[in-house]
Amino acid sequence: MPYTSTEVYRQMRVMREFEEACIRGVAEKHIHGEVHVAVGQEAIGAALAGVLRDTDALVSTHRNHLHAIAKGVPLYPMLAEIFERETGLCGGFGGHMHLFDPARRFSTTGIVGGSLPVALGHAYAARLRGDDAVAVAVVGDGSVNTGGFSESMNLAGVLRLPLVVVVENNEWAISVPFSASSATATIAERAASFGARGVRVDGLDRDQVHEAFVEAVASARAGGGPTILEATCYRFRGHYEGDLDLYRDQQEKEDRREQRDPLALARVELLVGGHADAAELDRIDHEARAEIDGIVQRVLADPFPDPATARQHVFESGLDLQAGV
Repeated sequence: MPYTSTEVYRQMRVMREFEEACIRGVAEKHIHGEVHVAVGQEAIGAALAGVLRDTDALVSTHRNHLHAIAKGVPLYPMLAEIFERETGLCGGFGGHMHLFDPARRFSTTGIVGGSLPVALGHAYAARLRGDDAVAVAVVGDGSVNTGGFSESMNLAGVLRLPLVVVVENNEWAISVPFSASSATATIAERAASFGARGVRVDGLDRDQVHEAFVEAVASARAGGGPTILEATCYRFRGHYEGDLDLYRDQQEKEDRREQRDPLALARVELLVGGHADAAELDRIDHEARAEIDGIVQRVLADPFPDPATARQHVFESGLDLQAGV
């Protein structure tokens, strides 16, 4: 659906409200440890939605909430996992960086660049099964300079595997600017060296990202081999909640928020194009906020996991080997 659809705007607003709920969860000490949000990157998340099948794998990063929403992971158990509750996807033991939904073949990893080798395994498994499933890895710009990225892309190119790599280039690998860490001006241009297709799009334009992603998935499904899809964007928050973010220019951050907020851009396009009026969009904003607030209240009433069961999830057997149970 294009930006002319209020459903796309609604989806992006739900994504923004979900991230804002996580930000409040950290501030109010309901969430412990690092949390990485993708405020400012909602157009990319929305662009991935509705394209993949449940049988297609999507492997995400530490900044993963929007990709989970796009893959259809239910909001309630996902938020419960982030808030460390027993009702979460992994019983509250995984937390924000370890969201898993086997039924939808969605998984995450907190290791920089680690999602690509996992997705490569999914792509190779599809080849061995002889079906047309596709694997998608989402990585950040900091991941493309890791050995695992190059090794995985090379093997995907050699075997012509059905792999799509979405690179969210938000210009910063923690505190290191992309311009200071890349020998190439873009990431997409590296694709040729791996025998892959390379596409670069404006990650604030949901329609542009969506079109490129649909094409990449269709190509992979038809045997066309891997694609690197670079989507340029900008994260509005620090690397993690609590990051003072002193390494970026304050004026730059304010300008980006004011001029390049994907939600604001989508709202303007809907209004100017006559596809919606302000009252309708305000109602969507209110409904999305109420939906997420309702889920938060439900999650906060849920119990934490029993500490006595913590060691059951340490070993593959599920047993506490020390206790023998």
